[in-house]
Amino acid sequence: MPSQTPLFDTHTALGAKIVDFGGWDMPLAYGSQLEEHHAVRQSAGVFDVSHMLNVDVQGASAPDFLRHLLANDVAKIAGIPGKALYSCMLRPDGGVIDDLIVYFFASDLWRVVVNAGTADKDLAWMQQQAQAFDVTITPRRDLAMVAVQGPKAREIVWSVHPEWQAPTQDLKPFTGTLVNENTLVARTGYTGEDGFEIVLPVTAVKAFWDALLAAGVHPCGLGARDTLRLEAGMNLYGQDMDESVHPLESGLAWTLSFKDDTRDFIGRAALQAADRSRELVGVKLLDRGIMRSHMKIRTPHGEGEITSGTMAPTLGFSVGLARVPVGSQPGDAAEVEIRGKWLAAEIVRPPFVRNGKALV
Repeated sequence: MPSQTPLFDTHTALGAKIVDFGGWDMPLAYGSQLEEHHAVRQSAGVFDVSHMLNVDVQGASAPDFLRHLLANDVAKIAGIPGKALYSCMLRPDGGVIDDLIVYFFASDLWRVVVNAGTADKDLAWMQQQAQAFDVTITPRRDLAMVAVQGPKAREIVWSVHPEWQAPTQDLKPFTGTLVNENTLVARTGYTGEDGFEIVLPVTAVKAFWDALLAAGVHPCGLGARDTLRLEAGMNLYGQDMDESVHPLESGLAWTLSFKDDTRDFIGRAALQAADRSRELVGVKLLDRGIMRSHMKIRTPHGEGEITSGTMAPTLGFSVGLARVPVGSQPGDAAEVEIRGKWLAAEIVRPPFVRNGKALV
């Protein structure tokens, strides 16, 4: 049986269409997926992301453990309370176990937020690697998580919780703060819009959700979350990367830190010796149609595959990400096979939309 978040009954009461996502019963949409998408681009929408798992990493050697575990270097954020870092967690062969966010709270207290579908696997891997370090790995299943996204998101959150405005109004992107002992408000998200991701006790999440809806925030499901993240050029684990590919062929070279020659993170040697014959690029469809994952794409440098594709509601045409032979440049012509026909496309540089503005 799929797992359910603390808001499951709330979603069903709102008439949401429920689907199985990574072993969780989650809302796909509450009515019009397009309305939900546009609400986030134009005003504010809220997503239940309580299926994602917050994991606390505590102990004297927590920094050393995380510097070994993750491909990005947590030394970049050490000493900056609430600062977040995006990273991949890799296998020894460089394959991506998961992509995640890690927060610094104190030298002996960090938090990692992992994807829902990989949470059990991630937790087992972390606990296995932790045996050589003085750390404790604690899954925080007592916590829920919601994402409030859009140009009006922050001001509406402040209208619901005025006491949060002072500690959060000056937060820079990718930074959070504990507004109380058990509530983290972070200026992060997965939509290409401003807003907050809020981690709070399971016991408090329904009242917060209801207050947001009463304040005019639109409830949004997985359908809008996917079109928004793809317009923003953000990877989805299981489509754009997984254990069979490494970050260098997944558009994630920027998340790797090789600067410290003494830091032997898991997968480092494999990445340094990796075949770099493929790369992840953005694709804009010029003909009518909709790109989907696993469709074939032809470029001047050879054939590849669409990893994510959709009709972009903000743009009015289809965009996607594709893993193709290296060498493509923005503006290069390409073709995508859709229903047996090769349709004209163009290689572009993601993101496609950011802060409500078209970039392609």
